[in-house]
Amino acid sequence: MQLSFSTVISTLAAVFTVATPAAAQFCSQATRFGVVTVSPTTLSPGDNFTVTANFTCAAQFDVHPQYTDYYIEVPVNNNGYEPPILLARRTLNASSETPLFDQFTTQLPYAYYFNTSSYVVMLETTYPQNGTNGSYSIVGGVETVIDIL
Repeated sequence: MQLSFSTVISTLAAVFTVATPAAAQFCSQATRFGVVTVSPTTLSPGDNFTVTANFTCAAQFDVHPQYTDYYIEVPVNNNGYEPPILLARRTLNASSETPLFDQFTTQLPYAYYFNTSSYVVMLETTYPQNGTNGSYSIVGGVETVIDIL
């Protein structure tokens, strides 16, 4: 019995489709600590904005947050007068309908901002890691750009 090339390709495609879980997705290394988004991204002090974090890819890298910290930071060329501003420290609710998502609304603090600086909302993810004699915590972070007027 001889199979045509197109039959072989179709058969292989069907096998790989069945063998691949529906929820699996390609996750780059950049998403290993989560993905953070902010809406709106242009803000003035006192404005409300929503922060959303997605840990679907983090879970694929075996990163399961103990808690998360959200900051406003100046990523480059900080003039020394712009310390990170803590927006929130949160924990994920494992029993929620969406245990790999975190979302909250907050207000941009009335702090001193410089119009010559770039700002980001930084998500710092703290998660446990097994060591040679017990576990320890690791912190990794991702960021998204915001404009402060």
